[in-house]
Amino acid sequence: MNTTYANRSIEMLAKEKHLVHQAKSGDANAFAQLYDICVEHVYRYIYFRVANDIVAESVTVRVFFKAWEQLDRYQAFGSSFIVWLYSIARNQVIAYYHTHKKSIEQDNSFALPADSRYLGEEVQDMFDLQAMRDGLQFLTEEEQQILILKFVVGLPTKNIAQIMTKREDDILVSQICALQTLARYLKEKALI
Repeated sequence: MNTTYANRSIEMLAKEKHLVHQAKSGDANAFAQLYDICVEHVYRYIYFRVANDIVAESVTVRVFFKAWEQLDRYQAFGSSFIVWLYSIARNQVIAYYHTHKKSIEQDNSFALPADSRYLGEEVQDMFDLQAMRDGLQFLTEEEQQILILKFVVGLPTKNIAQIMTKREDDILVSQICALQTLARYLKEKALI
């Protein structure tokens, strides 16, 4: 499953809608199927927001636990299920950093795992992922999230605006600024 969530078929999205309805009725198997469909996408987002894959796996588990707990709050007409999961993931990453503020060392080495199954082929082909991850450190938290949601996860600007509770125009402006900063970093890195 190396496609972006945004490129998924209408049939698959209809299936997810049906699974959400079943899960909201208490069907744990339906929720397990939703997990299987969405876990790679959620992990990929979290992976680029935290320092290592162990933390990413832990936070991913918490996201789905929270989603199960709060499933009755999900409203399909407000956003897609994956957008709702990304909102939970965003909050869980923030909670992780708040909880571990004193114990987290400023580790500037974001080593990529040997198993890159969670990273889309498009991203692997387009960027030196290690350089991209390193370059993200020079962006604001908001800019990092926008670039990750746009280019790693593959969400449209409309959904990113929903997740971040911002206007689409503001997301586009931040995206342009972030890309310029990241491009400068990658250009400087190539010159060294």
